[in-house]
Amino acid sequence: MKRWLALVPFLLALILAAQQTRDARLTVRLLDGAGKPTPARVRVTDAAGKPVAVDAKGAVGALFGRSDRAEGYFFHYDGGFYADGSFEMALAPGRYTVAVAKGYEYLGQTVQVELLPGKAVRRDVRLARWIDMPSRGWYSADDHIHVQRSPRDDPAVLRWIAAEDVHVGNILEMGDFWATYFTQHAFGPAGRYREGNFILTPGQEEPRTPEIGHTISLGASELVRFPNDYYDYGRVFDRVHELGGISGFAHQAMTFHGYRGMVLTALFRKVDFMELAQFCAVEGPIPTDHYYHWLDLGIPITALAGSDFPWCGRGARYGVEPGMTRIGDARFYTYVGQPFTFERWLEAVKAGRTFATTGPILELTVNGKLPGERIEAAPGSAVRVVAKAYGHAQQIPLSELELVVHGEVVKTAGGSAEQLAIEMDLPVQHGFWVAARAKADRLQLAHTTPVYVSVNGSFHNPKTAAKRLADSEAHLKGLEEALAKPGDRLDEQAPRHRAKLATRIAEARAELSALAARLR
Repeated sequence: MKRWLALVPFLLALILAAQQTRDARLTVRLLDGAGKPTPARVRVTDAAGKPVAVDAKGAVGALFGRSDRAEGYFFHYDGGFYADGSFEMALAPGRYTVAVAKGYEYLGQTVQVELLPGKAVRRDVRLARWIDMPSRGWYSADDHIHVQRSPRDDPAVLRWIAAEDVHVGNILEMGDFWATYFTQHAFGPAGRYREGNFILTPGQEEPRTPEIGHTISLGASELVRFPNDYYDYGRVFDRVHELGGISGFAHQAMTFHGYRGMVLTALFRKVDFMELAQFCAVEGPIPTDHYYHWLDLGIPITALAGSDFPWCGRGARYGVEPGMTRIGDARFYTYVGQPFTFERWLEAVKAGRTFATTGPILELTVNGKLPGERIEAAPGSAVRVVAKAYGHAQQIPLSELELVVHGEVVKTAGGSAEQLAIEMDLPVQHGFWVAARAKADRLQLAHTTPVYVSVNGSFHNPKTAAKRLADSEAHLKGLEEALAKPGDRLDEQAPRHRAKLATRIAEARAELSALAARLR
């Protein structure tokens, strides 16, 4: 018996060797337009369309999961993975489909391969751009990424964002009333990591509550957290600004009652941005009502976008394949010009030179001014508006371009799947904000930050201001009701801060009254 047991390892080795001789080997090189190796996202499926999740030499692993739980490393929810220029896989004989993508500016490629027993197959996949935004001075960013991160992880995580062609990946430490998750190893310059034109930078999704929303801060030199004063978002934003950063609201200020938190902070000009594009809201990737709310009141808010990886994506809520959560699925572009540095990028974001997108590319100028800029005009004059949208007939087929003034569409262009343009003179009777938005399909949308055309220092919307003020008051009443009848969820801790919130509500009401007087 012992003699037979001694033969077991030998027999297992023979079986494994026999299996390996039957397996085929697939090697794929991932090349950019210049023929150089480039990181990309890969998904290999068998003849039945099922993802193949086997070890792949060249796949780049980084730990990810919700709330610091380990839910993935190499392979993502849809069976895809990131590869750094090439990968190899040992597969059973059969037919396979290799799908390769690299963000929105590159054309995705699909390759069919037939693998025979014991044979090796090599393929080159060349990823060509249909548009080159960095050459025009525009760089993409995702403001909302959650992954495990240490200095040792940074090269791998950077290749993930490079594989999605995201130039600035904001990795957020996420907090709640008790603790933080996805801890950053450093903030400020020590926490940034760069290779070529790709940058990892720390930020925070903190504070975040179910009663007044989730916030994001970017670019500050340290984490800002006040556990004993957790619901005073304005205090956090003030400190972030002192530390050189910017602050705003996640999830289009829709979920977790973020619109309430906006009333407590945006009225006092403490909010720099709103995360306008994201696949979290069931209403779609770019719902605009809470964004237009503040623009109509004459308060400038910059449009950003983020994936909220690994939570939100083009999943079952949108009637498409579940598990399509990926970095850069919603992103924003910032006009930086040259050279591209983190400092120049952050200053450009502060200036509002952005558009948010889930596919289409947008350009907007008003009298030559970019989004985020302000023009002082006289009644009876006119401003020249030029808006352009770019797409690709197969990948991002444009359906329409709209010019929006005070939330109303004043002109629409269609007829081409690849390039649309609007040029017109807008008469100035009073101040207004003007933005461009584009659509390809129902999930491929884009929206610029407005250009603000002021008359006597204001660009508010006189038609909707009264309603927006009333809505703001309704949001404050909603918060008071939540304080009067607290929920039973563990994270609903607002009653602990009832006195401070009551003070902030009173201050907001006073500011609403003052704003109403100014807008009459």
